[in-house]
Amino acid sequence: MDKHANQFEELNVLVVGNNPIDLSRTFESLSKITDHKVITEIAFDLTSIVERLSHFKPTYILIDDNVGQLELKATVFALSSNRKTRHVPITVLKNSNYQEAINTGVMNYILKETITGDSLYRALKNSLKFKKTQLYLQQSYKKRKGQLLRILKSN
Repeated sequence: MDKHANQFEELNVLVVGNNPIDLSRTFESLSKITDHKVITEIAFDLTSIVERLSHFKPTYILIDDNVGQLELKATVFALSSNRKTRHVPITVLKNSNYQEAINTGVMNYILKETITGDSLYRALKNSLKFKKTQLYLQQSYKKRKGQLLRILKSN
């Protein structure tokens, strides 16, 4: 693929976090993504997420794990359940591999200490592929399940 073909691709990234130092590092890494226009919005909690979603349509969501485990789980659940964001891949920015991971709704994890513009871009793109695959498998399962039920009822 031509390097310049995606030059004007917009990456709409909703960044959720509450630590100014970590957020500045994340924005610095996002600014180093080349050949793409990166548009960001920041939210600090569920209330500000709802406010941002009224005028911003993210294609990716990054959540800093410094928000705390309970807030992180609540945020992932709310975003995964919301009709505006349930199709948007969520990537969690982690402080360490030793912290508990959330297994529902999160498409990818990236360690903060390893973030560069390129690694963040790859993580975002991979999370989008994972999300599309997950949605395809869910739709295929529902379709096949419905077909199976119709076959069983006809016998």
